[in-house]
Amino acid sequence: MIIYKFRWFVCALFCAGLFSINANAQTNPLGIFDGQADVGPVKHKGNATYDTTSQQYHLTGSGANIWGTHDEFHFVWKKMTGDFILRTNVRFIGKGVEAHRKIGLMIRSSLDTNSKHINAVVHGDGLTSLQFRRTVSGITEEKKFTLTGADVIQLERSGFTYTMSVTHKGETFVTEKIDDLDLGEEVYVGLFICAHNPDVTEQAIFNNVRIVVPAPKGLVPYRNYIGSSIEILDLANQNSKIIYQISSSLQAPNWTKDGKSLIFNRDGLLYNFNLATLTPRVINTGVALHNNNDHVISFDGKMLAVSSGNGENGASVGFTLPIDGGDAKQITPTGPSYMHGWSPDGKYIVFCGDRNGNFDVYRIPSGGGPEVRLTDAKGLDDGPEYSPDGKYIYFNSVRSGLMQVWRMKADGSEQTQLTNDDYNNWFPHVSPDGKWIVYITFLKNEVSPGDHPFYKHVYLRVMPVGGGPSKVVAYLYGGQGTINTPSWAPDSKHLAFVSNSNLLFPVFPIGQ
Repeated sequence: MIIYKFRWFVCALFCAGLFSINANAQTNPLGIFDGQADVGPVKHKGNATYDTTSQQYHLTGSGANIWGTHDEFHFVWKKMTGDFILRTNVRFIGKGVEAHRKIGLMIRSSLDTNSKHINAVVHGDGLTSLQFRRTVSGITEEKKFTLTGADVIQLERSGFTYTMSVTHKGETFVTEKIDDLDLGEEVYVGLFICAHNPDVTEQAIFNNVRIVVPAPKGLVPYRNYIGSSIEILDLANQNSKIIYQISSSLQAPNWTKDGKSLIFNRDGLLYNFNLATLTPRVINTGVALHNNNDHVISFDGKMLAVSSGNGENGASVGFTLPIDGGDAKQITPTGPSYMHGWSPDGKYIVFCGDRNGNFDVYRIPSGGGPEVRLTDAKGLDDGPEYSPDGKYIYFNSVRSGLMQVWRMKADGSEQTQLTNDDYNNWFPHVSPDGKWIVYITFLKNEVSPGDHPFYKHVYLRVMPVGGGPSKVVAYLYGGQGTINTPSWAPDSKHLAFVSNSNLLFPVFPIGQ
């Protein structure tokens, strides 16, 4: 079994060139950026390179400082207008020379040494701060974080408001904000490095680099959409790679049991996305032509349960069909019904159903038959999924106030809360090896407990299957459709998920 898992994964990811650029993508030596420059009179020329395989950036730079009335550093940049979110994981290479060497994210009005700017900076000694210059040749100001040594940093622009968010990898963000900084409409945004010593150069690695253009104000949910990217996350190092993008909405990738494909929904259809060729093909789902993001693969990898708006007034009802497509058999008599999990023996499917105005977890025979209600708490119970041993069903429930992760025995007994924090936690998915749960976390100041909308700041978090401390494994802009369905790779070491942005980059594979 170990040899099998290794073989499929090597084949799917490396031999097949999963992370290489396909024919629809273009080579760019600077990745998602437009240019690079030494800002100010640096003594030693800097450089930035982009590795297309790892999707990482390697920066080398000199410069006396980024402070006072002028700056000296190396900058890799893209011109941007409007609102956006910059995010990266970053680390220095080597011990360095100066305690206040600097790396981070920057937004500048120009490439002049005395330009107005704001930067999210991590110093060589760990000092983490938000630095900004309000006027040309003005004095640089600073807001220091109590957190030091941040290795995940984010800088967001919304009008004249700039928000810096930082953390240690695995933890949640802390923030600082500037509300009245006018850098102009068009700005330079990107990555920087400064040696804090004109006589030396320093080096740093930036990965998980993203420039996100968020959904515009006034966007109507479920009618208007922004772009989608499929990402593959390596849980060992928490590096994520974009493998496919489209300018509209695709959602909820399932990873097939053989490790060769992902299954996602788009515009009511289901697609099989070949990881070797990075191309999707439509799956024939028969009469189920209005499929949403609640679709799940049986444990043996042979069958699909899908949710399609074929019910009265377009209500979602459940169907089953072969994994490669074919006639869809309706198994839930009414809706709304949202399919979420097969039992390991293939005999049952658990789903979220609205019956008499209350959403609860139900079980139904996979061949059709009488429904059995497993939860009856007031409020929403959703996202049910069996553990690989069939002993438990994991789900999320709002019954304790915020949305939290729960589990119960397969017969519905012993319903137990597993998370109890200050966030809204949705869609627990158990790893194939039965050791871990991944779930998506929404911020309570952005999202009400009973909602899981598109286009929000979210975390993906992992915790032991029996409960315990959770750690963040991905920081992203997403939400609805990100991981509504089980998205573990068969090796339990990788995850597929969807992130969102209005900005697509030709350095990544782009679909039609």
